Amino acid sequence: MSLVARYLEANGLPTVVFGCARDIVERCGVPRFVFSDFPLGNPCGKPYEPDMQRAIVEMGLDLLVSPGGPQPTFVVPFAWGDDTTWKEKVFTKEQPFLEGEDRDKWLRRKEEYRQLKAAGKV
Repeated sequence: MSLVARYLEANGLPTVVFGCARDIVERCGVPRFVFSDFPLGNPCGKPYEPDMQRAIVEMGLDLLVSPGGPQPTFVVPFAWGDDTTWKEKVFTKEQPFLEGEDRDKWLRRKEEYRQLKAAGKV
């Protein structure tokens, strides 16, 4: 994605990259970057929290309008949880950083995707 952003920028199309792997994205030198210290795949916020997601997307749009200098990185002011234990758990199979109904919903959607993929529909 970083290389695509650089290509688009070189051809006159402004971009903003949202991501969770700060070291990688900054190393690639994207023009504008919104960093979230969240599990990979969740750069715009927690699942089922549209207010947080909307706020993060708005931050990216604001960065697009007034970048504030070359290759800025904007760090979102949100935390995934009260502590950072999710960082230890994020690579486990069950993704235990989600709890209760959110975890069950995520596992159901994951299984639905597997079935669609097996049927050749994805």
